[in-house]
Amino acid sequence: MMQFNRQSLWLTTRDYIFITIGIFIYGLGFSAFILPHKVVIGGVAGISTIVYFVTEKYIGWGFPIPATQFIINVVLLSFAYKIVGWQFVLRTLYGTLMISLAMAILIPLFPEPLVQGQPFMNVLIGSIMCGIGLGLSFTHNGSTGGTDIVAAIVSKRTNVTIGRTMLYTDMCIISSSYLVFHQIDTVIFGFVVLGVVAYVTDMIINTNRQAVQFTIFSPYWEEIASAINNEANRGCTVINGTGWYSKQDVKILLVMCRKIESVTIFRIIKSIDENAFITQANVNGVYGKGFDAMKLKVNPRHHTQNGR
Repeated sequence: MMQFNRQSLWLTTRDYIFITIGIFIYGLGFSAFILPHKVVIGGVAGISTIVYFVTEKYIGWGFPIPATQFIINVVLLSFAYKIVGWQFVLRTLYGTLMISLAMAILIPLFPEPLVQGQPFMNVLIGSIMCGIGLGLSFTHNGSTGGTDIVAAIVSKRTNVTIGRTMLYTDMCIISSSYLVFHQIDTVIFGFVVLGVVAYVTDMIINTNRQAVQFTIFSPYWEEIASAINNEANRGCTVINGTGWYSKQDVKILLVMCRKIESVTIFRIIKSIDENAFITQANVNGVYGKGFDAMKLKVNPRHHTQNGR
Protein backbone atom coordinates (compact mmCIF):
# COMPACT_ATOMS: atom_id res chain seq x y z
CA MET A 1 0.00 0.00 0.00
CA MET A 2 2.87 2.35 0.87
CA GLN A 3 4.51 1.63 -2.49
CA PHE A 4 1.25 2.28 -4.32
CA ASN A 5 0.76 5.57 -2.48
CA ARG A 6 4.30 6.68 -3.26
CA GLN A 7 3.88 5.80 -6.92
CA SER A 8 0.54 7.58 -7.09
CA LEU A 9 2.03 10.63 -5.36
CA TRP A 10 4.98 10.69 -7.78
CA LEU A 11 2.71 10.42 -10.84
CA THR A 12 0.50 13.23 -9.56
CA THR A 13 3.52 15.40 -8.73
CA ARG A 14 5.02 14.73 -12.17
CA ASP A 15 1.74 15.73 -13.83
CA TYR A 16 1.65 19.04 -11.97
CA ILE A 17 5.31 19.72 -12.80
CA PHE A 18 4.69 19.23 -16.52
CA ILE A 19 1.44 21.22 -16.36
CA THR A 20 3.39 24.10 -14.80
CA ILE A 21 6.14 23.89 -17.42
CA GLY A 22 3.55 23.79 -20.21
CA ILE A 23 1.70 26.82 -18.85
CA PHE A 24 4.91 28.85 -18.61
CA ILE A 25 5.84 27.89 -22.20
CA TYR A 26 2.37 29.09 -23.23
CA GLY A 27 2.83 32.29 -21.23
CA LEU A 28 6.22 32.97 -22.81
CA GLY A 29 4.90 32.50 -26.33
CA PHE A 30 1.97 34.82 -25.66
CA SER A 31 3.88 37.50 -23.72
CA ALA A 32 7.07 37.70 -25.79
CA PHE A 33 5.76 37.19 -29.32
CA ILE A 34 1.99 37.75 -29.64
CA LEU A 35 0.87 40.41 -27.16
CA PRO A 36 3.41 43.12 -28.19
CA HIS A 37 1.80 43.15 -31.66
CA LYS A 38 -1.68 43.67 -30.11
CA VAL A 39 -2.92 40.41 -31.60
CA VAL A 40 -6.04 39.08 -29.91
CA ILE A 41 -6.13 35.30 -29.61
CA GLY A 42 -8.94 33.02 -28.52
CA GLY A 43 -10.01 32.13 -25.01
CA VAL A 44 -9.86 34.16 -21.84
CA ALA A 45 -6.42 35.46 -22.86
CA GLY A 46 -8.07 37.12 -25.88
CA ILE A 47 -10.85 38.67 -23.78
CA SER A 48 -8.27 39.89 -21.25
CA THR A 49 -6.21 41.44 -24.05
CA ILE A 50 -9.26 43.33 -25.35
CA VAL A 51 -10.08 44.58 -21.84
CA TYR A 52 -6.48 45.73 -21.36
CA PHE A 53 -6.30 47.77 -24.56
CA VAL A 54 -9.83 49.19 -24.22
CA THR A 55 -9.17 50.43 -20.68
CA GLU A 56 -5.79 51.77 -21.74
CA LYS A 57 -7.40 53.67 -24.61
CA TYR A 58 -10.30 55.23 -22.70
CA ILE A 59 -9.02 55.66 -19.13
CA GLY A 60 -5.27 55.77 -19.76
CA TRP A 61 -4.52 52.70 -17.66
CA GLY A 62 -4.79 49.14 -18.91
CA PHE A 63 -6.45 46.70 -16.53
CA PRO A 64 -3.89 43.91 -15.96
CA ILE A 65 -4.36 40.87 -18.18
CA PRO A 66 -3.55 38.33 -15.41
CA ALA A 67 -6.19 39.88 -13.12
CA THR A 68 -8.85 39.78 -15.84
CA GLN A 69 -7.99 36.17 -16.62
CA PHE A 70 -8.29 35.15 -13.01
CA ILE A 71 -11.59 36.96 -12.44
CA ILE A 72 -13.23 35.54 -15.58
CA ASN A 73 -12.08 32.01 -14.81
CA VAL A 74 -13.31 32.16 -11.22
CA VAL A 75 -16.70 33.44 -12.37
CA LEU A 76 -16.96 30.67 -14.99
CA LEU A 77 -15.91 28.03 -12.49
CA SER A 78 -18.50 29.23 -9.98
CA PHE A 79 -21.19 28.62 -12.60
CA ALA A 80 -19.64 25.36 -13.79
CA TYR A 81 -19.16 23.36 -10.59
CA LYS A 82 -22.78 22.18 -10.36
CA ILE A 83 -22.72 21.06 -13.99
CA VAL A 84 -19.28 19.56 -14.55
CA GLY A 85 -18.42 18.52 -10.98
CA TRP A 86 -15.81 19.41 -8.38
CA GLN A 87 -13.08 17.24 -9.92
CA PHE A 88 -13.04 19.33 -13.10
CA VAL A 89 -13.21 22.55 -11.05
CA LEU A 90 -10.26 21.66 -8.80
CA ARG A 91 -8.12 20.53 -11.75
CA THR A 92 -8.92 23.71 -13.66
CA LEU A 93 -8.37 25.98 -10.66
CA TYR A 94 -4.69 25.06 -10.51
CA GLY A 95 -4.26 25.81 -14.21
CA THR A 96 -6.09 29.11 -13.74
CA LEU A 97 -3.81 30.17 -10.89
CA MET A 98 -0.66 29.18 -12.79
CA ILE A 99 -1.64 30.88 -16.05
CA SER A 100 -2.36 34.12 -14.18
CA LEU A 101 0.97 33.85 -12.34
CA ALA A 102 2.86 33.16 -15.56
CA MET A 103 1.30 36.18 -17.27
CA ALA A 104 2.00 38.43 -14.27
CA ILE A 105 5.69 37.47 -14.35
CA LEU A 106 6.32 37.39 -18.10
CA ILE A 107 4.26 40.27 -19.57
CA PRO A 108 6.30 43.07 -17.87
CA LEU A 109 9.51 41.47 -19.15
CA PHE A 110 8.58 41.91 -22.82
CA PRO A 111 7.28 45.42 -23.61
CA GLU A 112 8.59 44.94 -27.17
CA PRO A 113 8.40 41.84 -29.39
CA LEU A 114 11.39 39.56 -29.08
CA VAL A 115 12.03 39.61 -32.85
CA GLN A 116 11.98 43.22 -34.05
CA GLY A 117 10.28 44.13 -37.34
CA GLN A 118 8.91 40.63 -38.01
CA PRO A 119 5.25 40.55 -36.92
CA PHE A 120 4.30 37.39 -38.80
CA MET A 121 7.39 35.55 -37.56
CA ASN A 122 6.61 36.61 -34.01
CA VAL A 123 3.01 35.43 -34.32
CA LEU A 124 4.12 32.10 -35.80
CA ILE A 125 6.76 31.45 -33.13
CA GLY A 126 4.36 32.49 -30.37
CA SER A 127 1.62 30.22 -31.75
CA ILE A 128 3.96 27.23 -31.86
CA MET A 129 5.06 27.84 -28.27
CA CYS A 130 1.45 28.24 -27.12
CA GLY A 131 0.51 24.99 -28.85
CA ILE A 132 3.43 23.14 -27.29
CA GLY A 133 2.53 24.50 -23.85
CA LEU A 134 -1.15 23.56 -24.14
CA GLY A 135 -0.35 20.12 -25.56
CA LEU A 136 2.07 19.42 -22.72
CA SER A 137 -0.54 20.50 -20.16
CA PHE A 138 -3.37 18.50 -21.74
CA THR A 139 -1.33 15.28 -21.99
CA HIS A 140 -0.82 15.49 -18.22
CA ASN A 141 -4.53 16.03 -17.48
CA GLY A 142 -4.18 19.78 -17.08
CA SER A 143 -6.60 22.55 -18.02
CA THR A 144 -6.03 26.27 -18.42
CA GLY A 145 -9.68 27.23 -17.93
CA GLY A 146 -11.32 29.81 -20.16
CA THR A 147 -13.14 28.38 -23.14
CA ASP A 148 -12.46 24.88 -21.76
CA ILE A 149 -15.01 25.68 -19.04
CA VAL A 150 -17.57 27.09 -21.48
CA ALA A 151 -17.14 24.09 -23.77
CA ALA A 152 -17.52 21.64 -20.88
CA ILE A 153 -20.76 23.34 -19.77
CA VAL A 154 -22.21 23.39 -23.30
CA SER A 155 -21.30 19.75 -23.94
CA LYS A 156 -23.16 18.74 -20.78
CA ARG A 157 -26.32 20.59 -21.82
CA THR A 158 -26.34 20.10 -25.62
CA ASN A 159 -25.05 17.75 -28.32
CA VAL A 160 -22.45 20.28 -29.50
CA THR A 161 -18.92 18.89 -29.09
CA ILE A 162 -16.29 20.55 -26.91
CA GLY A 163 -13.97 21.19 -29.87
CA ARG A 164 -16.68 22.88 -31.91
CA THR A 165 -17.79 25.05 -28.98
CA MET A 166 -14.20 26.20 -28.37
CA LEU A 167 -13.77 26.98 -32.08
CA TYR A 168 -16.95 29.08 -32.28
CA THR A 169 -16.14 30.94 -29.06
CA ASP A 170 -12.57 31.72 -30.12
CA MET A 171 -13.68 32.92 -33.56
CA CYS A 172 -16.13 35.37 -31.96
CA ILE A 173 -13.45 36.70 -29.60
CA ILE A 174 -10.89 37.17 -32.38
CA SER A 175 -13.39 38.80 -34.74
CA SER A 176 -14.45 41.29 -32.05
CA SER A 177 -10.89 42.66 -31.90
CA TYR A 178 -11.62 44.55 -35.14
CA LEU A 179 -14.07 46.75 -33.22
CA VAL A 180 -11.22 47.79 -30.93
CA PHE A 181 -8.24 48.22 -33.25
CA HIS A 182 -9.96 48.61 -36.65
CA GLN A 183 -7.06 46.70 -38.22
CA ILE A 184 -7.80 43.68 -40.36
CA ASP A 185 -4.22 42.40 -40.15
CA THR A 186 -4.44 41.82 -36.39
CA VAL A 187 -7.67 39.86 -36.93
CA ILE A 188 -5.96 37.73 -39.60
CA PHE A 189 -3.00 37.17 -37.28
CA GLY A 190 -5.47 36.12 -34.59
CA PHE A 191 -6.92 33.45 -36.86
CA VAL A 192 -3.39 32.31 -37.75
CA VAL A 193 -2.72 31.87 -34.04
CA LEU A 194 -5.97 29.93 -33.63
CA GLY A 195 -5.10 27.52 -36.44
CA VAL A 196 -1.44 26.99 -35.53
CA VAL A 197 -2.14 26.52 -31.82
CA ALA A 198 -4.85 23.95 -32.55
CA TYR A 199 -2.59 22.05 -34.98
CA VAL A 200 0.47 22.01 -32.71
CA THR A 201 -1.62 21.06 -29.65
CA ASP A 202 -3.16 18.11 -31.51
CA MET A 203 0.26 17.08 -32.80
CA ILE A 204 1.74 17.05 -29.28
CA ILE A 205 -1.21 15.09 -27.88
CA ASN A 206 -1.34 12.55 -30.73
CA THR A 207 2.44 12.05 -30.84
CA ASN A 208 2.31 11.04 -27.21
CA ARG A 209 -0.28 8.35 -28.03
CA GLN A 210 0.72 7.32 -31.53
CA ALA A 211 1.55 3.68 -32.03
CA VAL A 212 2.63 1.44 -34.89
CA GLN A 213 1.26 -1.94 -35.95
CA PHE A 214 3.61 -4.42 -37.66
CA THR A 215 2.50 -7.44 -39.66
CA ILE A 216 5.48 -9.74 -40.28
CA PHE A 217 5.76 -12.75 -42.61
CA SER A 218 8.92 -14.82 -42.22
CA PRO A 219 9.95 -18.50 -41.99
CA TYR A 220 12.07 -17.41 -39.00
CA TRP A 221 9.04 -16.16 -37.12
CA GLU A 222 9.96 -17.93 -33.87
CA GLU A 223 13.37 -16.23 -33.67
CA ILE A 224 11.89 -12.85 -34.56
CA ALA A 225 9.10 -13.18 -31.96
CA SER A 226 11.56 -14.18 -29.23
CA ALA A 227 13.92 -11.33 -30.10
CA ILE A 228 11.09 -8.78 -30.05
CA ASN A 229 9.98 -10.12 -26.65
CA ASN A 230 13.47 -10.07 -25.15
CA GLU A 231 15.13 -7.07 -26.81
CA ALA A 232 12.25 -4.67 -27.47
CA ASN A 233 10.11 -5.80 -24.51
CA ARG A 234 7.05 -5.98 -26.72
CA GLY A 235 4.57 -8.80 -27.13
CA CYS A 236 3.82 -10.68 -30.34
CA THR A 237 0.69 -12.42 -31.49
CA VAL A 238 1.10 -15.43 -33.78
CA ILE A 239 -1.65 -15.85 -36.37
CA ASN A 240 -2.16 -18.89 -38.56
CA GLY A 241 -2.48 -18.15 -42.28
CA THR A 242 -2.29 -19.75 -45.71
CA GLY A 243 -0.31 -18.46 -48.68
CA TRP A 244 -2.79 -18.76 -51.52
CA TYR A 245 -0.15 -18.82 -54.24
CA SER A 246 1.97 -21.53 -52.59
CA LYS A 247 -0.98 -23.20 -50.80
CA GLN A 248 1.30 -23.56 -47.76
CA ASP A 249 0.57 -22.72 -44.12
CA VAL A 250 2.38 -19.65 -42.80
CA LYS A 251 2.77 -17.95 -39.44
CA ILE A 252 2.04 -14.22 -39.22
CA LEU A 253 3.37 -12.02 -36.40
CA LEU A 254 1.28 -9.09 -35.21
CA VAL A 255 3.22 -6.54 -33.14
CA MET A 256 2.12 -3.27 -31.52
CA CYS A 257 4.68 -0.73 -30.34
CA ARG A 258 5.19 2.97 -29.80
CA LYS A 259 6.21 4.94 -32.89
CA ILE A 260 9.61 5.75 -31.41
CA GLU A 261 10.23 1.99 -31.02
CA SER A 262 9.57 1.16 -34.67
CA VAL A 263 13.24 1.49 -35.71
CA THR A 264 14.19 -1.05 -33.04
CA ILE A 265 11.60 -3.51 -34.37
CA PHE A 266 12.87 -3.06 -37.94
CA ARG A 267 16.47 -3.70 -36.87
CA ILE A 268 15.50 -6.87 -35.02
CA ILE A 269 13.61 -8.25 -38.01
CA LYS A 270 16.30 -7.41 -40.57
CA SER A 271 19.08 -8.83 -38.38
CA ILE A 272 17.32 -12.21 -38.45
CA ASP A 273 15.68 -12.28 -41.88
CA GLU A 274 16.59 -9.68 -44.51
CA ASN A 275 13.92 -11.07 -46.84
CA ALA A 276 11.06 -10.84 -44.34
CA PHE A 277 7.83 -9.36 -45.68
CA ILE A 278 6.72 -6.49 -43.41
CA THR A 279 3.81 -4.10 -43.37
CA GLN A 280 3.66 -1.10 -41.06
CA ALA A 281 0.58 0.96 -40.21
CA ASN A 282 0.19 3.99 -37.94
CA VAL A 283 -2.35 3.54 -35.16
CA ASN A 284 -3.78 6.47 -33.22
CA GLY A 285 -4.52 5.02 -29.83
CA VAL A 286 -3.66 1.59 -28.46
CA TYR A 287 -5.23 0.75 -25.12
CA GLY A 288 -4.27 -2.03 -22.75
CA LYS A 289 -1.26 -3.32 -20.85
CA GLY A 290 1.92 -1.53 -21.89
CA PHE A 291 0.01 1.26 -23.65
CA ASP A 292 -2.65 3.82 -22.66
CA ALA A 293 -5.44 3.14 -20.18
CA MET A 294 -9.02 3.71 -21.26
CA LYS A 295 -10.31 6.64 -19.23
CA LEU A 296 -14.04 6.10 -19.58
CA LYS A 297 -16.81 5.97 -17.02
CA VAL A 298 -18.93 2.87 -17.57
CA ASN A 299 -21.79 1.37 -15.63
CA PRO A 300 -20.88 -1.94 -13.94
CA ARG A 301 -22.44 -4.98 -15.55
CA HIS A 302 -24.76 -7.04 -13.38
CA HIS A 303 -24.10 -10.78 -13.55
CA THR A 304 -27.02 -13.18 -13.59
CA GLN A 305 -27.13 -16.48 -11.74
CA ASN A 306 -25.88 -18.27 -14.84
CA GLY A 307 -22.80 -16.02 -14.88
CA ARG A 308 -23.88 -14.26 -18.05
